[in-house]
Amino acid sequence: MSAITTSGRQGRLLTLWAPEDKSFWEREGEAIAKLNLWISVPALFLAFAIWQVWSVVAVSLPGLGFKYSTNQLFWLAAAPALSGATLRIFYSFMVPLVGGRRWTAISTASLLIPALGIGFAVQDNTTAYPTMLILALLCGLGGGNFSSSMANISFFFPKERKGSALGVNAGLGNLGVSVVQFLSPLVVTAGIFGVFGGDAQTIVKNGQTAQVWTQNAAFIWVPWIALTALAAWFGMNDIADARASFAAQAAIFKRKHNWLMCVLYLGTFGSFIGYAAGFPLLIKSQFPSINPLAYAWLGPLVGAVVRPFGGWLADKLGGARVTLWNFIVMAIAVVGVTVFLPSGGNEGQFAGFFVCFLVLFLTTGIGNGSTFRMIPVIFLTEAMRGVDPLNTAAVAQANKEGNTLGAATLGFTAAMAAYGGFFIPKSYGSSIALTGSPHAALWTFFAFYLVCIVITWWHYARKNAAMPC
Repeated sequence: MSAITTSGRQGRLLTLWAPEDKSFWEREGEAIAKLNLWISVPALFLAFAIWQVWSVVAVSLPGLGFKYSTNQLFWLAAAPALSGATLRIFYSFMVPLVGGRRWTAISTASLLIPALGIGFAVQDNTTAYPTMLILALLCGLGGGNFSSSMANISFFFPKERKGSALGVNAGLGNLGVSVVQFLSPLVVTAGIFGVFGGDAQTIVKNGQTAQVWTQNAAFIWVPWIALTALAAWFGMNDIADARASFAAQAAIFKRKHNWLMCVLYLGTFGSFIGYAAGFPLLIKSQFPSINPLAYAWLGPLVGAVVRPFGGWLADKLGGARVTLWNFIVMAIAVVGVTVFLPSGGNEGQFAGFFVCFLVLFLTTGIGNGSTFRMIPVIFLTEAMRGVDPLNTAAVAQANKEGNTLGAATLGFTAAMAAYGGFFIPKSYGSSIALTGSPHAALWTFFAFYLVCIVITWWHYARKNAAMPC
């Protein structure tokens, strides 16, 4: 490919973008890409925080006098994942239709709706359950952002840097899950917003009366959402070459690898978000003497922090190889969790249970990074097959097609995987209701990981695989 020697910008629109051209990348591309990445990261962080705020709020509602059943509480924790996953399907295609800068700003600003709504609703313990359920579903606006954010960032980086860039974006963004579970119990202890934050609620804890400001768990994010939406609007860029019709992106539905990667990413990210959403309630139901909010945030923290490492490792060793071994460890860790759970007359061992879950969160993070490195490589490789490397126009067209389909697949697989955030907490609830324990749900997860191992090995990791990546 000939060197790109001229810059092309129209305001915040990049009319010329060629990250695979090394001279262009070194001269100006890398700086622009990194700026967009570092604005994208806090936007995605806030999206995850709003998406998972119910995992904390749902645990607190009974102590505030809300008369909801255990099953209703599990629904409140799971509902954001259900709506978030559904919204991701639509968000997957928005960046090429609207532009990455515009959509990041708009979708980030939309998080103000559930943040403000929850803040007001939790101040009144007579708030009807349907109202709370609607607010929980609106938190799915945060879940939807992941698909558009990852699709957008994938356009900015060259092939050999996509794994690391996507790992940083998602990994630091995923930290929102851990931070919301860690920070919420702290910010509710004081009226940090004064007269603007509303009155305190009175709770009884360990036989003592205390005042809390539960609304702060939602209100704390409001100013940051507003500032980040403005930063995205004025600081990020749209890429002209990233524009594509829905019809062009819809070609992924005819591609086998789109559906195979949906299964694998459900096994990694679906596990991460599902375990994160259900972990506090699972601890509370199985180990009643343990304070779930003292421990639950550590799992998502481990999974989020290690995700960039998973992307980097996949860049170095190959996404398929890392993903294969990762699923093997996940299957073993699930078996470990079942060993330490209460069963029959056995009260269980919380320390072993917690360590096995930390291993699970660790592997979900590594697998998140490695599977998302696989996707753009798969579609770029597929698009370049049969293309004459000396034909500059054909190479450029193949790169555009590969990047477009890869970005759409990144978004769509993220949409499918997000349903794990609904099914895992509900599987716990259903298993406990039917059998008295979550063992049946966990053995189902084990069987699914075995399926993921077979798919990864056969299609991507074995010798002479059809699509080594």
